Formats: sequence, structure tokens, C-alpha cells
Amino acid sequence: MEFFLQLLIQGLSVGFLYALAALGFVMIFKSSSVLNFAHGELLAIGAFIFLAFSVWLKLPIYLSFLLTLVGTFAMGFVIERLFLRPLIGEALIEVIMLTVGLAAMFKGLLLVIFGGNLFNYPDFLPAGLTIKWGAINIPPVYVASFIIGIIFLSIFGFFFKYSSQGIYMRSVADNQPAALSLGVHVRRVFAMSWAIAALVCAISGIILGIMNGINVHDISVLGLKVFPVVILGGLESIGGAIIGGLIIGILETFTGGYVSTSLKEVIPYIVLVFILLVKPYGLFGLVEIERV
Repeated sequence: MEFFLQLLIQGLSVGFLYALAALGFVMIFKSSSVLNFAHGELLAIGAFIFLAFSVWLKLPIYLSFLLTLVGTFAMGFVIERLFLRPLIGEALIEVIMLTVGLAAMFKGLLLVIFGGNLFNYPDFLPAGLTIKWGAINIPPVYVASFIIGIIFLSIFGFFFKYSSQGIYMRSVADNQPAALSLGVHVRRVFAMSWAIAALVCAISGIILGIMNGINVHDISVLGLKVFPVVILGGLESIGGAIIGGLIIGILETFTGGYVSTSLKEVIPYIVLVFILLVKPYGLFGLVEIERV
């Protein structure tokens, strides 16, 4: 029972991490119908920016974290302005292929700057975050992931529900032509979507780096796990991304604990295939009905 509870807590922590990463992916898709194949590379960029501030420049951890969030938020605006905005009105496949090209470009730049070695952050999490209860021993990183996931998901929940910009983003996601006719600045919404996506990727990338260290190849591959999460929850559903992240995180952790650590890496994609066969629009996705 204690082992079960330990795996459950770790699974929820990893699940919140996946949910946070999936949030940015869903936002971009909801606002512009673009599948962002550069999502894993955005995770890596955030993780390495934090590494540069905290290890290379030796800035305080809280300042490094804040500067990373500000930098990646601004980077999202720049990516949308330089690469995505010129393709507004073009075929959707062209925009999707652009994100594939961006993924290759970002990964190449990271390899040139940092190489393919494994890097580790300094051990800065307080030992007091460790949960010890009988045989249960939850490391600080999982507790921190759990807390950060809840905090930022709550912040974004309030942002989407109550802020004017969040309402604009929801209106564009629901009906872009109607939002445009009502005076909503759609291009600004696109830019905000990319900025927030880059920011949540940075948070997820930092936590992944604390858990496993950071390597350009590994962390980019981890970004692919966002696809099973968003397909399971539904591509258009922010709430579905959260539920999907928790389900994938728990399944992955329990598979690694009770079955096989090798199968653990495959289970998200097994879920992906299964959900596409059984419920292609996901648990909370919208079914498109066309009337002729």
C-alpha cells in the first residue's frame, strides 16, 4: 500500500508537469489550429536558459527562474512575429511544416551552443520538501513539481476566466471570424498564445531538468509526450489537457513501478493509439459535424 501511494504521488507530480506543458500546445491549437512540432525544443530552450543563468552566470535561483520566464515569454512573441505572422492566410500545412523546420533549427542551435552532453542543475531544492511517511519517501523534486503545477495551472485558469486578454483568447478559440468582427485583435491573441506556450514550456523544461538532468536530445523527445496528453484530453480542451496529463503521468509511473521501466516510456503512445481508435476526438474534444 505504501509503495502504491508513493507511485501515486509521483505520478500526480509528473502528470501536473505534462499538463502544464500540454497547456501551451492546446492554446496554440485553439487560437490558430496549428500543431506545434517545435514544442519539445521550446522545453529544451527554457531548461538551458535557466542553466545559463543559474550555473554559468551563478545568479540566485529565484532570479534565474524569473529571468527565464521573462525571457521565454518575450521569445514567444518574437517567434510568432518573425516566423508565424508572415504565414497568416496561407495553407495550414505550410504553417505546420514551418514548426517542423523551427524544431530542427532550435535543436541545431542548442547543439552548437551546449553540445550533446548531459548537464545538471545545482541541488537547490530544500530538503524540507521531502515527504517521509513510513516506507514512503518522495524526493523534493516531485513535491516541487506538484506544487508548481497546481500554482501555475490555477494562475492560468484564473487568467483565462477573468482577465480581458484571457476572454479574448477564448473568444478567438471558439469563433475566430466572430471575434474579429467584434474588434478582438486576433494577431495579438496569436502572439500571446505563443508567448504563454513558451513560458509554460520553460517551467516544464526546468522541472524535467531537475528530475533527470538536461540533454538536448532527451528533453526534445520528452516534448513529444505532449501529443498523447492532448489527444487523450482533446485538442481543443484546456481542462482535457490537465486531465490527460494526470492520466498519462499516473499510468507511466505505475507501469514503471509494477511492470517494466522500458514499457514506461512506451505507455503514453499505446494510450495515443488506443484513444485514436476508440475516441478520436479525445475525452473532452469537440466532435465536428458537417451538414451538407
